[in-house]
Amino acid sequence: MARKNKGKGGGNPNRPRFWGKHAVAAALDNPDRRVHKAWATRDAATFMNFPPEVTLVMAEAPDLGRMVPHDAPHQGVVIEVEPLEDIWLADLLADAPERAVLLVLDQVTDPHNVGAILRTAAAFGAIGIVTQDRHSPPEGGALAKAASGALERVPWARVVNLSRALEEIAEAGFWRIGLAGDAKTDLKDALGPQRVALVLGAEGTGMRHNTKEHVDALARLPITDAVESLNVSNAAAVALYAASVA
Repeated sequence: MARKNKGKGGGNPNRPRFWGKHAVAAALDNPDRRVHKAWATRDAATFMNFPPEVTLVMAEAPDLGRMVPHDAPHQGVVIEVEPLEDIWLADLLADAPERAVLLVLDQVTDPHNVGAILRTAAAFGAIGIVTQDRHSPPEGGALAKAASGALERVPWARVVNLSRALEEIAEAGFWRIGLAGDAKTDLKDALGPQRVALVLGAEGTGMRHNTKEHVDALARLPITDAVESLNVSNAAAVALYAASVA
């Protein structure tokens, strides 16, 4: 299932606030997203397509700045939304095409990283992301801003038990590849099957041992010794590109 952990980001914790032109425009365009209220400067209101059922309050930029975390780039518009409905992993897998890439995140909790991963997932056509419900960020303004609209477009299934989810993913015909810096095989050599699930762990700790026990192969990105590792969102981008051209 997905999105039981309701979001924060200013305002009512059950109604997160999003900000920034791309995040707000995508939320307004999403028929599955309920927008309760909007605040905007006059300049921003002229190009945002606010539907008549959304209450719009005109505001000055300093007022908006007080509605969001310090220094958040609101770009003249803030909205209060309802978190999206739950997404079930079984439904996500059932709708997967013959050739598909799925991202599985093992306790990646930083909202900026998860938002960036959603954006990259949208760019490379991943069918969705899977996270553990209790160890992933809720919907919120920082995540939505980093996702730049992809939060509204990429299915996100939150599960209770990641190991069981990986078993379900395998049963759906996905080849599960865990990314690990100490792996002996390069990612390009681990790819091959038409359906691939790329599994990434949190920065620093990486994938947990039990997660590694539930993948079909461990693979590394062939980076040089100039850096120890890549940021998890950068690693996801490289891995998605490699999977898309394999």
